[in-house]
Amino acid sequence: MMDTTYGHRPPASRVPTALRAPFSGRTWRELLYLVLSLPVSVVMFGYAVTMISVGAGLLVTFLGIPVLAIALVGCRGMGALERVRARTLLELDVDRPEPILPAKPGFLSWVGAVLKSGVSWRHLLYSILHFPWALFAFCFSVTFWSVGWSLLLYPVWQWTFPAYLDQPGIQMWGNGHGDGIYLDTPAGMAVASTAGLLIVLAGPWVIRGLTHVDRVLVYGLLGPSPLATRVSELETDRGVVVDTAAADLRRIERDLHDGAQARLVSLAMDLGLAKEKLAEDPQAAAKMVDEAHGEVKTALQELRDLARGIHPAILTDRGLGPALSALAARCTVPVKVAVDLDRRPAAAIEGIAYFTVSELLQNVSKHARASAATVDVWHAGDRIMVLVTDNGQGGATTEAGSGLGGLAERLDSVDGLLVVDSPVGGPTSITAELPWRG
Repeated sequence: MMDTTYGHRPPASRVPTALRAPFSGRTWRELLYLVLSLPVSVVMFGYAVTMISVGAGLLVTFLGIPVLAIALVGCRGMGALERVRARTLLELDVDRPEPILPAKPGFLSWVGAVLKSGVSWRHLLYSILHFPWALFAFCFSVTFWSVGWSLLLYPVWQWTFPAYLDQPGIQMWGNGHGDGIYLDTPAGMAVASTAGLLIVLAGPWVIRGLTHVDRVLVYGLLGPSPLATRVSELETDRGVVVDTAAADLRRIERDLHDGAQARLVSLAMDLGLAKEKLAEDPQAAAKMVDEAHGEVKTALQELRDLARGIHPAILTDRGLGPALSALAARCTVPVKVAVDLDRRPAAAIEGIAYFTVSELLQNVSKHARASAATVDVWHAGDRIMVLVTDNGQGGATTEAGSGLGGLAERLDSVDGLLVVDSPVGGPTSITAELPWRG
């Protein structure tokens, strides 16, 4: 349907994931993250507690407030390093939080902005909470991982017990008088290795669970606040809407200038010439009037097409079902339409759904090489779902610069979503989700 980049997936490994996990780079990176967390958290906890205590103690003087501000700024700086560490070892990409923006220039204004910033206090909270968790995660992960590998390799180093510890092997039970049960036989060593193997195989998932808590802490306390993120999204969406509206306005102006306006100018000139010839050559004048009549019909058709492109009257008068049926009738590919809506959504959402189907059917006509297509629209919870399928050649993509990429941006501007499933060779299935807002 659209320009497509072809590629091949790497062949799947024949080794099960559970057996590969202990040796995977991800497991060792996450283990390194847990190991490094302890010294990092000690520094952060010590700095935070010391600076906040000093600042709180100096609050009886003027120096306490600046010290608190400096403490919070230091926590923000260490939080930035933590985001880098999480990005490098956990592959967790957390955006920078909103910066400190003083209301006016000056040191006191800056201090006030730091103290009023929720981001600063969240970084302080992270510095304090992360220490006990990092201590637990370090001890548990290092012990679990070390015990697992030690038991798995027990047959390799079992000889050290009689050589250096004066006992035959790992003691499972003893009475304190030299009597006990030791893992020194081949069967005992096999039991130890089996237990170690099970621990090693479980190790990656244990480590992943521990680092999941770190991911939650970093994402929740060191990233931008949900409100700031939402504001940024709305600003981006507003830019997309403004750009789309400007592009539509330029298209309408161009269509009017190159189409209907040019024809109306030509019509006025033809009628002027016909008026001059009316007395001298009535037959020539009648012929010119007849040609002008044809131009009027053409101009009216172009104006109707232009009006339909802005907002079709059938959509306003009869709703989405009849409007999509009329749209399908103009498609060069046979299209089956099924609309299951118990009531009409908001006019803006209805219009976006209509133009989404219109653009998708245009793609089917121009690029898909399909012999049949379907359009299904239904209401699911607080969403209106639009599904357009065709049996064409496939290869549709939403990558930047493609028509579907622009359509996905338009839907995202109203909290919508576009999902494309279009393997090479077809068929293509494109789903659009829009908020109901009825």
